[in-house]
Amino acid sequence: MGPGPIFYGVNDMKESNKPFDTLVKNIDNLLAPCLAQDWPNLPIDRAEGCYIYGRDGRKYIDFLAGFGACNVGHNHPRVVAAAQAQLSKMIHTAIGVTNYESLLYLAEELGKIVPGESNVFFFGNSGAEAVDGALKLARYYTRRRGIISFIGGFHGRSVGGTSVSTSKAKYRTGYGSLLPDVYFAPFPYPFRSKTPESPEECSQAALNALLNVFEYIIEPEEVAALLVEPVQGEGGYIIPPQSWLAELRKICDKYGILLVFDEVQTGFGRTGQWFAADTFNIQPDIFAIAKAIANGLPLGATAARAEIMKAWGPVSHGTTCGGNPVSCAAALAVLEIIKEENLLENARKQGTYMLDKLQDLKTKAPIIGDVRGVGLMTAAEFVKPDTDKEPNTEAARRVLQIALDKGLLLYPCGHWNQTIRLVPALNVTQDQIDEGFNIFTEAVLEVQKGQ
Repeated sequence: MGPGPIFYGVNDMKESNKPFDTLVKNIDNLLAPCLAQDWPNLPIDRAEGCYIYGRDGRKYIDFLAGFGACNVGHNHPRVVAAAQAQLSKMIHTAIGVTNYESLLYLAEELGKIVPGESNVFFFGNSGAEAVDGALKLARYYTRRRGIISFIGGFHGRSVGGTSVSTSKAKYRTGYGSLLPDVYFAPFPYPFRSKTPESPEECSQAALNALLNVFEYIIEPEEVAALLVEPVQGEGGYIIPPQSWLAELRKICDKYGILLVFDEVQTGFGRTGQWFAADTFNIQPDIFAIAKAIANGLPLGATAARAEIMKAWGPVSHGTTCGGNPVSCAAALAVLEIIKEENLLENARKQGTYMLDKLQDLKTKAPIIGDVRGVGLMTAAEFVKPDTDKEPNTEAARRVLQIALDKGLLLYPCGHWNQTIRLVPALNVTQDQIDEGFNIFTEAVLEVQKGQ
């Protein structure tokens, strides 16, 4: 199991404070309910590679990877070494007042992999900040008011991110007025469309609805940006037809609207390319990137081509801790690891293997209505058998719990929490996929028997 935690400070926390296990039992009095009442709140000691190690002495294979933030695996030695080296030099300083190597080297290296000419960056701390930055930049550059987002999208928990998110109404409930001049259009969801056998018809229906927004709600000349996840994450790992994204690009070009890709979940190899923009061959005007950029250390970025970004003059936006030196150093290590360990290729290879296994399992378990994936962004959607695709939230919940009891960590997504995402680190091996998937299969078939 390795040594327990070591704390440095005025007091030795292990001796002077309550044992960790006692604190876990008191979690409801220590954390806000939105944290304390999440699932499963598994007490752990450490994490390494594709595994986490629980306080119960058990080893769990992790098919969540920190919500897709740990794309090179937990505690990759090179990420740890880079962060430690930077910690010994400098933890924090005021960005803009000072400049430092890890920040500028990271900007230069990111500029080589972010598609197109989006090679000027504003660094923040998270995906929500990256999205907020993209919204502000789009309005600032175009001097237009309107933002159009898409039903089922999730863009963060900040006021700005919440304003453009619709994956669940409860994420917006209780906050009163949010960001003004935000409008919504359908996202093509082939499995739940009227024509699941024809993704192109699904795409056209979504496009027609977007044009109706222009016709009845806001004229396109007043729209600053279309904000979209190229693959919806929290909304259910929904993969749109490539033709729909291509039409969004044409619409933006026609009306001078900026196309913004929220690649917080899809970026840094998750779809088998550096970004989903590469996977779908679509060039947005602005990117919001985060999560896997520093393998879990707090970092996010808004990226755009110089023409757009340089309109954002002094004092028009800012940050205190964004672009932290330690996080930037870790991010540089992440880029090197993905390149040198051929993780884009591995994501495509293992993702295809995972999807094949999911498709085979679907033939044995009618509670699985659909399986889908691109790269190592894979998922299974659960339905009630002998219904018209009625979401089976309870089956998904039971599969999650049985899998956890057997040593596999998963997490749901989708509007009804009816979909289970399978997103291991990009350096996962085929043996590890088999290890985790065998548990998943056992859990699914056990639940299937009870239907």
